[in-house]
Amino acid sequence: MTILSLAPPLIAIILAIRTKQVFISLLFGIWLGWIILHGGNLLTGSFATVQALVDVFQDEGNTRTVMFCALVGALIVFIQKSGGVEGFINVVNRWMLKREANGKTNSRVTVQLLAWLTGILIFVESSISVLTVGALYRPIFDKMGIPREKLAYIADSSSAPACILMPFNAWGAFIMGLLLTQGFENPLSTLLQSMVYNFYPILALLLVLTLILTQKDFGPMEKAEKRAREEGKLLSDDAVPMMSSDITLLQTKTTITPKAFNMIIPIVTMVLMMPILLIYTGWETALAELPNATGLQTALLAIGKGSGSTAVLVAVITSILISMILYKVQGVFGIREMVELSLEGIAALLPLALLMVLAFAIGAVCKELQTGLYIATVAKSWLSPALVPAIVFLVSSIIAFSTGTSWGTFAIMIAIAMPMAETMGVNVHLTLAAALGGGIFGDHCSPISDTTILSSMASASDHIDHVKTQMPYALAMGGISVVLYLILGITTL
Repeated sequence: MTILSLAPPLIAIILAIRTKQVFISLLFGIWLGWIILHGGNLLTGSFATVQALVDVFQDEGNTRTVMFCALVGALIVFIQKSGGVEGFINVVNRWMLKREANGKTNSRVTVQLLAWLTGILIFVESSISVLTVGALYRPIFDKMGIPREKLAYIADSSSAPACILMPFNAWGAFIMGLLLTQGFENPLSTLLQSMVYNFYPILALLLVLTLILTQKDFGPMEKAEKRAREEGKLLSDDAVPMMSSDITLLQTKTTITPKAFNMIIPIVTMVLMMPILLIYTGWETALAELPNATGLQTALLAIGKGSGSTAVLVAVITSILISMILYKVQGVFGIREMVELSLEGIAALLPLALLMVLAFAIGAVCKELQTGLYIATVAKSWLSPALVPAIVFLVSSIIAFSTGTSWGTFAIMIAIAMPMAETMGVNVHLTLAAALGGGIFGDHCSPISDTTILSSMASASDHIDHVKTQMPYALAMGGISVVLYLILGITTL
């Protein structure tokens, strides 16, 4: 556990930003990590890199997540070719035109507000949130000339922040499980009391709302908005969208009438199946831990004990099957045609599946190198009580940025920060909020974060362009959060 453990993720991030070659950058970072682990031996390190990519599929959760990423392509193709997306757009357009005729709304503002609100309401799981917002609103944003970077930003900044502020989902259950291991007898109460101090997610959500209502952007996003408005370009000239144009430019089948429910029913099915499957997969474990609990208490605990990857994969499979039945009953598609469309959608999202494999692999090598533990250990040695919340936020940010995982950051930082806060007499709710908010902040800034990657994919945006346009907003809210933690850290001692 040395400073060399920082090299693979940092170099991968720097290369990704400078070259825009995310695949090569991640692969180089993985390779470098295994070279370091093998003492600089290029041959054994290279063989270990290949084996590490194969080993990604030894983890059932990883395999399910990769399958989910590919199968989402089939669902996207279905809802576009069936006329679901076009039907939804028509409904939204009619509603906005009616309000505009009455002088009640600005259509560009309204559609962005709807996207922001949708991202918040689907707080069950961040991946479902960003994918839903992208699938629903990308065609509408395109029609209104709103840049893809703005959609990616809205999807990204309304998903994880909403999930972390809502304890009744897999996020909340996971955090409560971590608090239980630290001896907190009532983790739900502890988590709820920390919400008011979780500044970054709150500020991130409010900033999106402010930018939409004022129509005032800054930094790279302002340039993207100007490009889209004046030149009609939804993407920059050198952009490489995360999703193939084969899937983003699909037209409704000519022989059918577009209907919004052809999209709404599959999407709602996928969203509702997520908590149901979390409860189902975690029920026996929850019942064994709390045999005398009420049904509601068992269900809430089961959400945290359930398999998130299983829930996501089965949810999308269920949605695809419901879609097939729905379209077959209407005579929209035949069985053969639906199979062909499924394969077409899967093929279009294979690059994303590969990217997730690389993201898992670099996470694994960072774990072997103990990157997160090294950062946390170094920071712990010079903390003073008044600075604990601010430093915890910053350290969590660095870990999440370097490793691309907020959940991994929570696991590391809660185990370190909570005992430290109790020992040093620091407000535990403030410290918990700092650890959680820092994880979200670092995740938002990291180009190797799965949520950031999915946001780029769902919006069909260039990934690095999404990172560049979102980062100034994230840094601004992160900076304000640090100041607030400094003030409260000093005044609450």
